[in-house]
Amino acid sequence: MYQYTSFDRQFVQARADQFRDQLQRWETGRLSEEEFRPLRLQNGWYVQRYAPMLRVAVPYGEINSAQIRVLARIAREYDAPEAQLYQDALKTQGAMGTTYLPTHYAHFTTRTNVQFNWIPLSKSADVMDLLASVNLHGIQTSGNCIRNTTTDALAGVAVDELVDPRPYAEVLRQWTTLHPEFAFLPRKFKIAISGSAEDRAATGWHDVGLHLTKNEASEIGFKVFVGGGMGRTPVIGTPIREFLPWNQVLNYIEAIVRVYNERGRRDNKYKARIKILVKAEGQVYIDSVEEEFRQIVEVDGGPHTIPQAEFDRVAACFVAPDLSDYPQVNATEAKHQLTEQGAREPAFGRWVSRNVRAHQNPQLRAVVLSFKRVGQAPGDASGEQLDALAQLVDQFSAGEARVTHDQNVVLPWVHVSQLHDLWLQAKALGLASTNVDLLTDMIACPGGDLCALANARSLPIAAAITERYQDLDELDDIGDIDLHISGCINSCGHHHSGHIGILGVDKDGKEWYQITVGGSDGATLSGAPQAGKAIGPSFSAAEVPGVIEAVLTAYRDLRDNGELFIDTVRRVGLDPFKEAGKSARLPEAAETTEA
Repeated sequence: MYQYTSFDRQFVQARADQFRDQLQRWETGRLSEEEFRPLRLQNGWYVQRYAPMLRVAVPYGEINSAQIRVLARIAREYDAPEAQLYQDALKTQGAMGTTYLPTHYAHFTTRTNVQFNWIPLSKSADVMDLLASVNLHGIQTSGNCIRNTTTDALAGVAVDELVDPRPYAEVLRQWTTLHPEFAFLPRKFKIAISGSAEDRAATGWHDVGLHLTKNEASEIGFKVFVGGGMGRTPVIGTPIREFLPWNQVLNYIEAIVRVYNERGRRDNKYKARIKILVKAEGQVYIDSVEEEFRQIVEVDGGPHTIPQAEFDRVAACFVAPDLSDYPQVNATEAKHQLTEQGAREPAFGRWVSRNVRAHQNPQLRAVVLSFKRVGQAPGDASGEQLDALAQLVDQFSAGEARVTHDQNVVLPWVHVSQLHDLWLQAKALGLASTNVDLLTDMIACPGGDLCALANARSLPIAAAITERYQDLDELDDIGDIDLHISGCINSCGHHHSGHIGILGVDKDGKEWYQITVGGSDGATLSGAPQAGKAIGPSFSAAEVPGVIEAVLTAYRDLRDNGELFIDTVRRVGLDPFKEAGKSARLPEAAETTEA
């Protein structure tokens, strides 16, 4: 894990000090609301439906136990609104038919960040100081800038890894942070890096996707994709470079973003993302990037060429922890141990097969702790759970964890001899749900319960589906499947890439939901990235659980032996699922649906 230098620490603390000054000037009237708004946004502070929301950056998802403990403290001590505000919010929620409105918790996001939804702005500077004390912050988690670079949660441990992407992600983080030329882009800008044969970073859905590769001379470089994104216009990134030498990646991204900054639309935020520019200009945009890159390298001297010594300094931080105290076992022995334990305790064996991943070191495993369970929104963690998580991270994973883009947490350094103890402790904490990659391991944004942009609520839909599907045998029979839920077209819940996607829409002030099937994020399970397609007009909230059940029943009736949902959809097409959705409509809703 990257170790902050004294400069890094001073930088983060200086930013926290600066924000405290800005907050005080706003509170005393020396800054207007209009002047303060971009300043708070640049530090991750939004104002949502009921209260401020803070988004904390977790660079490429890597986090340590000390940082988790500070997040736990913030959840316990700061994530609570004033009493009257909360009572008013509950009253509003009650009018919508729900009173689910938890406080004192954190939320893991689909960009591997962490959000808090109830911290009063009056306490925001104190929170920023707490974050800075463990090298955390909210810089560039909002606004039209280059956001948090993401990568594979199994980076550095995946058995199919070609090159560890984390050092490159860290170099990108440092270079993009407060980059003066790219602080006010036409729209937000997101980068993802994959270093493995399987793309677990959904790079095709990003403004820039970088695939680490090697050429015929075994030199490391990147295949570069540009112009992917979700939202109201889902687009898969276009490959524009088959091989870019690794040390030129900053110069090349500068060229990509510089052309976008110059030509991207600023008159319509719905057409301001780079995907719209790439789609409109095609080869003209690609040629412009290549010419800008040539100018940067040949005329300007390649000012952002990464020096080997600096890369080596960063890469030296990403080494495996010292686990010499653990018993030495070979791959065969490790597998035998787990098989025997699983036979003695089938529940443990099931958890290992579902939540535990192979590791580059045969003595180790990467373990996915599921933050998906009944009574709690996907990705939510209370202060107490975060404290317990920090203890597990220290005890079983050398103090390091990873936040995943599907809102879970990975412990990447677990010795096989400790898997059983970890399972027992995680189970006691409610963090051992054996549902990773199954239906209830769904992605969901906070939706209309908390977000001011949402057209509909996501969490009641997620809860209804979760409650319906609690039988593990039934979940296993359905098999691996991605269910993604978004409360609006901004797609924070990644509904476009779900094998089943649910999108909240507004119809005459009422909540309705469009359901799609056949989407893919680009992982091996799903195949090439693509957007799902709607199975008909939108459905009422009351209909959605029944529609999902009907779609899954159709799949189970149609599948070949052992065939996964996504493969069945691609083989038989949409029509059977359209009919399934139609059959699940309630009579009163059928009279009001429209295309």
